[in-house]
Amino acid sequence: MKNKAICLAILFLLIGSNVFSQITTNQLEKKPDSRFSVFTTWLSFSNFGKTETNTQHYELQARYYLTKKDAIGLKLATWKLFAPMGIPIWDEQFLATEAFYPGRLRENGIGISYQRMLWKGLFAAVEIMPIKTSYLDYSKQKIASGFKLYNSYHLGYHIALGKKKRFFIEPQFHVNHWPINTNVPESFNSEEDQWNNYFFMEPNLYIGMKF
Repeated sequence: MKNKAICLAILFLLIGSNVFSQITTNQLEKKPDSRFSVFTTWLSFSNFGKTETNTQHYELQARYYLTKKDAIGLKLATWKLFAPMGIPIWDEQFLATEAFYPGRLRENGIGISYQRMLWKGLFAAVEIMPIKTSYLDYSKQKIASGFKLYNSYHLGYHIALGKKKRFFIEPQFHVNHWPINTNVPESFNSEEDQWNNYFFMEPNLYIGMKF
């Protein structure tokens, strides 16, 4: 009886050790190599050229990796639009002066994001960003303030660069949607009303670093 008890104890220890080893291995597989990253869009480096079509777009994002597949983030962004965001790239009114606002609108926002790796470098992400909007006339005087809820849905590919894979680029496409847009002056709203409150298939490229 004593020998049977010793054998059972040894068997339980071996099984327990194997289960613990598997759990530890799974946890290590899920643990990301780097916990944080910072990145920005290429648009932050493209604020040159014609003043009329310069959006003065600046953006900075920070991401925290919960696992190798899941990450949450914080986004800071600002831009200055000269025409409605809802004009499709393929429409003849895109960049046409007759579709421009009677002035500019400056938007500043702080948002949150979630990214999920789907397969190898392929990922999907969603961003939600409340925005404060300031409407400026031709003389750059503020004529109104409003609020916009700006959401974007992303499908892209993460490409690691360098020996240590610390640097990366993320080419991607967005679908942008702003379901809430308040206190738009009539002079701006006459242009906004001609277009949808979403924008399909915006191409973008993000550049960043992990640490």
